[in-house]
Amino acid sequence: MQLNSEVITTPPRASATVVLLRDVPQKGLEVFLLRRHTASAVWGGVYVFPGGKLDEADCTPDLHAHLDASPQALHSALGEPDLDVHTAAGLYVAAVREVLEECGVLYARLHDSQALAHDAAQRQHWQHALHGGQAFVDVLQSAGLRVDTQHLAPWSRWITPLQPSVTNKRFDTRFFIAVLPPGQHPIHDNIEAIDSVWLSPREALDRYWAGGLPLAPPQIMTLVSLLSHSCTTDVLNCAKQQTPALILPEPFDDEGVRTLCYPGDPRHSVAQRAMPGPTRLRFVAGRFEPVGGFEDFL
Repeated sequence: MQLNSEVITTPPRASATVVLLRDVPQKGLEVFLLRRHTASAVWGGVYVFPGGKLDEADCTPDLHAHLDASPQALHSALGEPDLDVHTAAGLYVAAVREVLEECGVLYARLHDSQALAHDAAQRQHWQHALHGGQAFVDVLQSAGLRVDTQHLAPWSRWITPLQPSVTNKRFDTRFFIAVLPPGQHPIHDNIEAIDSVWLSPREALDRYWAGGLPLAPPQIMTLVSLLSHSCTTDVLNCAKQQTPALILPEPFDDEGVRTLCYPGDPRHSVAQRAMPGPTRLRFVAGRFEPVGGFEDFL
């Protein structure tokens, strides 16, 4: 992979990703990963977390009337003072909408109920409606649903470098942590995603290193950030106590090897670390890996 000297002048596209977690008896924390269709324009064939681009409709007052919290409260929880209030709320909407569309998990409840909507057939119907082009606000309105944002906790924010690395498209992605609702079972949609798997963070990294689980750098580093957590409660408590890490990778050519460095690396413009794990990944033999090998993940 050669370093491209061009600079992308278009602003990054706002997007949202959901790191879906569950607890498994005698095993511990697991994370849900989808494999992108090989024809996908971005990360084709790679395992990612459910997510997608922020739509203009996600930021509208009509849709925000179906939220369980005010746009102002969600703006405060996201921890980005300079961000427009309705865009902040829209990012929560995008996260909920995308996780329903991509894997059939819904963070919403009936307006007159305290229970999350968990009927599988009904969720599949709403999922198909979104794939068919129905607006999310119409799904919520017709079903009498209230979006349950309180189950989403901001975890990190990743901004694609100005200089092309893996893709020429730029994204400004907010990663949310969310625990799988009781009674719901995600599955890939066979449209945007062709496979799915539940794995512990360590198992996912082991499979990546063995060559059986293609991953992108944000997924790699997010899995590393989860290694020290034993259960979903631990992760959620951590998320509530921290400001989401801002990560803008900076690419450079290291003696002919494509390299990404992160905050805290000697080559990065930000001296303070933003996350655990290696501060740089090198593109070697078709994959990104730390300078010190697998042990650097740990």
